Order: sequence, then C-alpha cells, then structure tokens
Amino acid sequence: MISETSATPPATPRFRRGSTLGYTYFALQAAAGALWWLAVFSSAWVREMTLGGLDPVALALLDIPLFVAASGLAAARIRPARWVVTLWAALVTAGLACYATVTGEASWGVLLMLTATTGSLAASLLVTHGRLPTEWIFNGPFAFHTARPAGTLRHLGRTGRQIVVFWGLCLGVIPLLITFLERRWGLAIAVPLALTTAGIALFLIASALGIWSAVTMSTRGEGTPLPAAMPHRLVVAGPYRYVRNPMAVAGIAQGVAVGLSAGSWLVVIYALCGSLVWNWVIRPREEADLEARFGNEYRDYRDRVFCWVPRSRFTPA
Repeated sequence: MISETSATPPATPRFRRGSTLGYTYFALQAAAGALWWLAVFSSAWVREMTLGGLDPVALALLDIPLFVAASGLAAARIRPARWVVTLWAALVTAGLACYATVTGEASWGVLLMLTATTGSLAASLLVTHGRLPTEWIFNGPFAFHTARPAGTLRHLGRTGRQIVVFWGLCLGVIPLLITFLERRWGLAIAVPLALTTAGIALFLIASALGIWSAVTMSTRGEGTPLPAAMPHRLVVAGPYRYVRNPMAVAGIAQGVAVGLSAGSWLVVIYALCGSLVWNWVIRPREEADLEARFGNEYRDYRDRVFCWVPRSRFTPA
C-alpha cells in the first residue's frame, strides 16, 4: 500500500482543506470506534443496546481491523483504507438493520453504523476530491433545464404530477417506512396528543403554502418547481415576495409535521437532514443557475428577500 501524499499531485488550498477535514474525520472515527469497543466489553447495557444478542467477540475480530484500524490507516493517508472502512461500515449497517428488524434488538447499533457509513463516505469523497462532488446529483431528471414552451394549464398539470409523486414519496412512503422501523426497533417514544394535533395543523398550513408557491411558479414563471422544467421568468410574486424559497420552507415544515403527527422523532430528523441537504447542496446550484439566467434582476431580488426568514417589508409583486 502507498501513502496518499506520494500519489496525489499538488493541490489548491481549498482541496487541501477538504482533504484535511476528511483525514481528521477518520482519525476521530478510529478513536470513537476504539472507545465503543471498550464500552461494549465493559458495559452489558452498551452491548445489549448496540449489539443485542450478537457475539461481540466474533464481531470484534472483524470490526476492529476493518473499521477501527482501517479508519486509523485512512487518517494516516493510506489510500485503500478509506474505501475498506466505507464498504465495511455499509455492510455492517445493512446486516444490523436486518437483524434489528427481525429481532427488535441492536437498534442503536444500526443508527450508529448508519452515521458512520455516511460520515465515512463523505470523508472519502473529501479526501479524493477535496470537496463533496455534489454535481453528481444534477444529472438526468435532476439536471437544470428550462421548461418546454406550453400553456398555463399544461404547466399546472406538470406541477400537479410533480406534487403527487414527490409528496407521495417524500411525505408518505419514506416516513411510513421510517415509522415502521422506528417502532419495530423499539425506538418509538410517547408523544403528547397536543403535539400530534400541532403536527396536523402545521401540515395543513405548510401544504397550503406549498400549493400556493407551486401555482404561482406555474402561472407567473411559465414552468414548474423542479429543476428539469425551470420557469422562463423570475418569479417574485405570491409567497416569493416574502421568502426566496417558499416551496423548500413548505416541504421541510411538512416533513416535520408528518413526524410530529406520526409521533416519530426519526421522521423529524429525516426532515431536518433534508433541509441541510437542500440548503448546502441544492440551493447554491439553483441560485447560481438563476443568477446566470436572470442576472441583475435576480441579484437585486436576492439582496431584498431572505432565503428562509420572511422580512417584515416584502418586495412588490
């Protein structure tokens, strides 16, 4: 095996910062993994919550070299080690998830390993590219394209279909699956009736905002909310007078509302994670596209209207 420093060409400061962050993550993960195994062998409670009835000795013989030691080697810039860690973490996560679903045990182990898998993948990409190559997301149906010319009714129809598909998947199928697993794994908590009622009220309000935003986008912008059929005109009317991304605000609020009404704290976390992905991954690309297409008109709008929090004084329609 070879050192990362001997195989990587000179990089920009930004690349080096991203790579350093990735290496730092692997070092912390190696330390955390070692501490976790110490806790497993010294605490029956930790062992039961994270491994259930699985044999810790047999798992340790595999996990310590393939996860703990490999994380340390990845931190030491040994090239193949980071992918060994990532692949092993993904396999353990899948195996623990199946085990927890069948037995109802080791549920916290699943969440820990899911976090480790996500972190290892992100760190591996940072080490390889110096950043997270988020442009991979914007391909195929998620590539930015202006909507084909059509009448208002056609745009409304396309927007309606998008709402049915994405709301059905993101606010229906996925939360139902998360809620099922949360209860099967014994992670559910009791939620007061008032919180459930508040979740239903929030969902109705957020849905109304989402529909208002979508209709405004279709009728004023001659397009749809999806990147694959972007509007032809910059929309600053309706809810877009108050915030630049009312559909994102509505979608995140809907996700939180579904979690509250279903009594699922994991669904709430799912919605909040979605907000981070949208803010850090999707929004910069979308705003760059809007600035490229609408220039000073969009820059002026961006300077006057916030992304998330409504201003007390809004722009005229």
